[in-house]
Amino acid sequence: MTHTVKRTLAMLFVAVFGSTLLYNCEPELDSLGEQLFLDGAAEGNVTSYDLIAYNVNNNDSIRSDAGRLVSQVSTTGSSLSLAVLGAFNEPQFGMQKASYLTQLRMSTDNFDFGKTPKVDSVVLVMKPYISSAADSIVTRPLKDENILIGTENVAVSTDIKTYPTDFSFKYGKTKLGSGGSHSLMHINVDEITTFLDGNSDAFRYSNASVSTGESLGSGILEGRVTAKTITKKSDNSTVFTSEPGLRIRLKNDFFQTKILDKNGKPELMDAANFTRYFKGIRLSVTDTDGYLLQMAPDNMEIIMYYTNEKDTNGTITRPQSTFKLLLTGSLGNARLGQYEYNRIGSAWNTAKDMINTTTGDPKLYLQGMGGPSVRVKIPDETITELKKQYNEKKAAIVSAKIRIYTDAASWSNKYKKIADNFTLLFLTETATGSGVFTPKEFLADTSVGFTWLRSYDLDKNPSYYEFTVTKTVKDIVEPAEDGTTKTNKLLLLNIGKFVMSDTAPLGYRYTKRAFETERGVYVGSDKTNPKRIQLRVIYGTKQ
Repeated sequence: MTHTVKRTLAMLFVAVFGSTLLYNCEPELDSLGEQLFLDGAAEGNVTSYDLIAYNVNNNDSIRSDAGRLVSQVSTTGSSLSLAVLGAFNEPQFGMQKASYLTQLRMSTDNFDFGKTPKVDSVVLVMKPYISSAADSIVTRPLKDENILIGTENVAVSTDIKTYPTDFSFKYGKTKLGSGGSHSLMHINVDEITTFLDGNSDAFRYSNASVSTGESLGSGILEGRVTAKTITKKSDNSTVFTSEPGLRIRLKNDFFQTKILDKNGKPELMDAANFTRYFKGIRLSVTDTDGYLLQMAPDNMEIIMYYTNEKDTNGTITRPQSTFKLLLTGSLGNARLGQYEYNRIGSAWNTAKDMINTTTGDPKLYLQGMGGPSVRVKIPDETITELKKQYNEKKAAIVSAKIRIYTDAASWSNKYKKIADNFTLLFLTETATGSGVFTPKEFLADTSVGFTWLRSYDLDKNPSYYEFTVTKTVKDIVEPAEDGTTKTNKLLLLNIGKFVMSDTAPLGYRYTKRAFETERGVYVGSDKTNPKRIQLRVIYGTKQ
């Protein structure tokens, strides 16, 4: 439907060309062309055009190695990472399960554990994101008790605080109740027996085959995690402190044999030897439904508590010490997000076998972590029509947006929605006529730093999103000074926003798809549906 809005030339000039500041605030309103400065008023026309949009089956695979688990990069070169653990099952996309594999580094290479070292205990510490709101923290009454420190019974006070895990990093069947309670997550820790060669393509993708060996331990992540501080009653000195987290007990015998019994041996000499000897660990869940949890893998560590023999002037003691095995990515640890799917019975399992690249699909499925993408094409006849409007009626494009609605029947707001959690890129055919397309570059509207994506009615069903493609469409329709125009290319729409380097995207290849848990079903090229995906163009014409 076309709407006509009449403006005076002066008002149009102020709205579009008034100042650099205004242009920066509303970048989608581009220049209308010199012809609009002629005498008389101008007309602004809003017209909707159908788009060809269809699903892309990514075969449930995505690059998910250390270089793709990055969530942010600073100009100093430091980076933040995210990984995913858990399982979630729903009818539109089926079951999705995420595991995390990583190498370890010794906190000190060739460390001397002393004489006859013996493991006391080993824990894997996970520190999920927590809510630190004062009204959500539960402090238990101080507990007075006696504990064994070395060979001495010591009177201590134990202070325990519990914190709810942060809901914004969960996706799926979470239950927000008192204290943030939700489905339990049953976590297994296993030894990896395959060397994770970070330079090999075999270990860069989410469906990589990696063997595991001995089961090292298990734990349950509840809705809250605990922080503990133990102090001596005699002098109030701190005996033990831990940050909020989940501590999973691991097998003493394994680490006694694997680490302490190798004291002084070549296996512990340096990182190169160690990562080939102790190849790493795999975190997985036994659940097939529940929720997916984004976590910061660099916050995890394995702490080994051990004793060794000390001779002090003929007095033999066995003081306790600690040693850490580090999972930090900045140390060069290879890591991998490993994902598996069961699509049987899901709506996507049916839709993926009925993709129509000619006229588009009625429903569009978008999912992170190797799930489906969507390709969008502006029909050539639409470009021809816009060029005709420009050439014959002096109709220059003011604004162009792609609007896409969630499918009200298939996808309500039951699950979390992130306002700007998409990327839109140009696709280029790898070879003429090959039918194989690859992301090639930012859209012009994205690369110049404009606000190119907005969301609407996220609390309603349906909600919708608008992608600004003003400059992209203008470059195709309106000739440059040398008379040339851009090619009308395929566009690729994905779940997972661009990775930022401070305030600018790191690059068009770097997105958060590898660890993005969100998904959604949207209205596609269904001509019977008034909320079908469309290109909405505002153009100005001389009266």
